[in-house]
Amino acid sequence: MTAVVSDAREGFRAQWAHDEPDWTVLSEALPLADLLLRTAERTPEATALVIPTEEFTYAELRAESIDVARGLLSLGVERGDHVGVLAPNSIEYVAALFGASLIGAVVVPLHVRATSRELAYLIPHAELRVILTTDRISEHVDFRQRMHGALRGLAESDASRPLDLSGAPLLRHVVMLRGNAGGGALGRTQFNEAVELVTAADVARVRTRVRIRDASLILYTSGTTSNPKGCVISHEAISRGSVARISAAVPPAEIAGPLVMWHPLPLFHIAALQAFVYVVATGATLVTDVHLDADRALDLIRRHRANSLWSGFMPPMRTLRTANGFDAAELSWVHSIWTVGPEAEMIELQELFPQAELVSGGGMSETTGWFCITPRGDLPLHRRTTSGTPVAGAELRVVDPETGKERPAGERGELLVRTYTLMDGYFREPERTAEVIDSDGWMHTGDLYTRLESGHYVYEGRIKDMLKVGGENVPAIEIEAYLCGHPDILTAEVVGVPEPRLDEVPVAFIELVDGAEMSVQDVLDYCAGELATFKIPRRVHFVEAGGWPLSATKVNKRVLRDDAIRASAD
Repeated sequence: MTAVVSDAREGFRAQWAHDEPDWTVLSEALPLADLLLRTAERTPEATALVIPTEEFTYAELRAESIDVARGLLSLGVERGDHVGVLAPNSIEYVAALFGASLIGAVVVPLHVRATSRELAYLIPHAELRVILTTDRISEHVDFRQRMHGALRGLAESDASRPLDLSGAPLLRHVVMLRGNAGGGALGRTQFNEAVELVTAADVARVRTRVRIRDASLILYTSGTTSNPKGCVISHEAISRGSVARISAAVPPAEIAGPLVMWHPLPLFHIAALQAFVYVVATGATLVTDVHLDADRALDLIRRHRANSLWSGFMPPMRTLRTANGFDAAELSWVHSIWTVGPEAEMIELQELFPQAELVSGGGMSETTGWFCITPRGDLPLHRRTTSGTPVAGAELRVVDPETGKERPAGERGELLVRTYTLMDGYFREPERTAEVIDSDGWMHTGDLYTRLESGHYVYEGRIKDMLKVGGENVPAIEIEAYLCGHPDILTAEVVGVPEPRLDEVPVAFIELVDGAEMSVQDVLDYCAGELATFKIPRRVHFVEAGGWPLSATKVNKRVLRDDAIRASAD
């Protein structure tokens, strides 16, 4: 009996040693702006933000943010008011984000590619009181002109007085954080005059009233059939969630050295924003740009020795690899790469950067980013084929979409998520909130996943991307993954179009590798004998580089589907 007990104890100890929790990852449950203040106090002269022609220390970020907070208070913004930010990655965006957060205002990042028509919906729906913008990329996008097209009467308004616009009844000011006055907007000179009317002490007093469960952000996520929905995100979700997740995925500074993260995605996107919050919380450096240019990106990575490349998705990484003189072997200091994509490309990245760990994950705006991630030390196989395991604080279930019954390991179903980072709801849309968050707090993601015996989760596409071909369920992602296995195919997207006999059939949109040539028949021949006949695309359309219709950083399949339907009718 003694031997049996001893054996049991040894077995328990072995299991416990294998599953020992990481007690070093603590809950960074702070108001968002407090992360910046703390780091600026600890390492004021450390480089926080790098843009091609500019660099900013943490002390400079703090000073710029406090000035924005003073100006907002001077303009009458109060805790809980909504402040829109329409700017590319820049000091203006960062100062607006933290400046508004300092006084407890709710930041609403606006898509820099939003049209006047889209802004005409977003600005009043988000109940914006002030919009902070810039002329930084006016040679490409004139944000002031975009807003003139969105808001009737703005161009003729006197910016020295609060706005009174029928299309946006709550909007009082538009401010150019960089740029001159005019067209209904205050210029930076006029805003600086407002700054001088309020002291930093006034900001400090307001800051202490901010609670971690207060709304910090409203992130608008594009819908496929209706207007965008605004995800209300708490300070706890964006601060605590971002720090905990990324701490579990990248090597600590004491092992790998100070983190310098290259992240080309726009900061209004949750994938980039959660990474930037981690950078600020840990005193690291973010290397970014107003838009992605391959040669410039490679130069930045080299000059600043960015050791963690966070392309987020494959297209930016593909762009980087087209830079003149790109040589992965030269970038030997890179220790981690975060991206998601087809297995063939993930394998290629692992071969290009054998010293680096790939980080993959699954997430959405509604969960303030990741709900699963490949942790440090995960197997290469899992890194390139799965979305990882649940992040700290997240519960995941895979259920039958129709019955709600739990699916066993190895079977596809809808993913449900419950976590402290879950949004508080869709702003002003309780009915749509109730459609996706049930009474037990589970978010019904609309994503199809398979849970493996190892505890890893594999993304299988959207429920709405499940084609119904002659009664057979066909995940679009299955066809896409197979197509992307061809060496000449760079990207593939598959949609379903109506068909009288089979209900719907697959149609493929394909972008070829630069310089490659394929015909429609070549694509069909590649599928023949490898895919079931009902999975083979009935039509193939080739897309030029840069020609994809996008919603934020994702391909807009609704537009592709409409194009496919029109083409099939011709």
